[in-house]
Amino acid sequence: MQLEGLLEKMKLEHLTVQLDAVCEQAAKKDLGYREFLTEVLATEWNGRHRKVMRGLSGLGFVDRGENVIMLGPPGVGKTHLAIALGIKAIEAGHKVLFLTLKSMLTRLTRARLENRVERQIQQFVYPKVLIIDGMGYLPMSRDEAGLFFRLLSRRYEKAATIMR
Repeated sequence: MQLEGLLEKMKLEHLTVQLDAVCEQAAKKDLGYREFLTEVLATEWNGRHRKVMRGLSGLGFVDRGENVIMLGPPGVGKTHLAIALGIKAIEAGHKVLFLTLKSMLTRLTRARLENRVERQIQQFVYPKVLIIDGMGYLPMSRDEAGLFFRLLSRRYEKAATIMR
């Protein structure tokens, strides 16, 4: 089987386009097999990553009422990317709210104690873009999870209304 055919079958489209350049660079650097493989895979990864960010920066997900979830270990830039998307949304005229999960849960819990949960949820649902930072790093009690899912269900109702 030819290399180009394998790349196509494996859907390595970015590498297919840049293969000759990657091979030339590897020859100039006199890379070993392991280093060459690293360069090859990094080329594909970088191409895919840039493509995703280009798509998100177009803000089509906002108009369609879709969620974007950024997953990854600490320190890889999820917050930085979320802030950048938030700024792009503001520049496009959308209302944006950025808060940490801890802050959101604290506000919802306090609102429940003060019997104003619906009003607090409405404040979180109002912006077209809601960025919740720190998902997955903070454990939630059963009550906090209930409040969080109540907020999410309201966001979905709003997104469904946008789609109609």
